[in-house]
Formats: sequence, structure tokens, C-alpha cells
Amino acid sequence: MKLDEGPLTCILATIGRKTGKEHVVELRAVFHDGRFYFSRRNPHSDWLKNAIEAPLVKITVNDTTFPGYASLVKDEELTKKISRMKYSDRQAEYSRIVLEVIPCE
Repeated sequence: MKLDEGPLTCILATIGRKTGKEHVVELRAVFHDGRFYFSRRNPHSDWLKNAIEAPLVKITVNDTTFPGYASLVKDEELTKKISRMKYSDRQAEYSRIVLEVIPCE
């Protein structure tokens, strides 16, 4: 699947850290360099906690679902770049926690 660089809406499916059941949420993400990036201003989101606990996730974009491996981005410059790509207003200036998902083949 060929995707354009930049923001998009997709479905992220994680495994619940307490229930062990699939947890599905629609999120705005950024596609950049073949990877998906999801961000939050705080670490209190279930989808974020679930992905950290069980990093094998699924992403659905344009009716295509595929597995991916999630990890937190530690590169501050990359987190800033993702925020600028995701938001065109003042929200881009806020500090964010960024989750990177590398699609699995």
C-alpha cells in the first residue's frame, strides 16, 4: 500500500494490558519514512499504555490491516518534527509523547 507522507486517520488495535482483549481506537496519526506515529500530550491514554505493554499492534488504513511493532520515540527532534507534521497550529508547539509503529512484513 502506498501512502502519502503526513497526517492521516487510521485505526490502532492494541491488546489490553489488563483484559488481554483487543482494544480498537480511531486516531489521527502521521505517516513518515514508512512508519506511523501516534502522539499524546500525556501518558494516560489506554491505547498508549497498551502499546507500551504489548508492542505488537495492528493498524488499519483504507480498509487494509497489517501488523506493526510499537515503541516510544526518544529522539526529541523527531518528536518535534512529528508534531509539526500533525498540527498546523499552536498545538505543534506542545511537548508530546510519540509512539512509533514500524509495519511488519
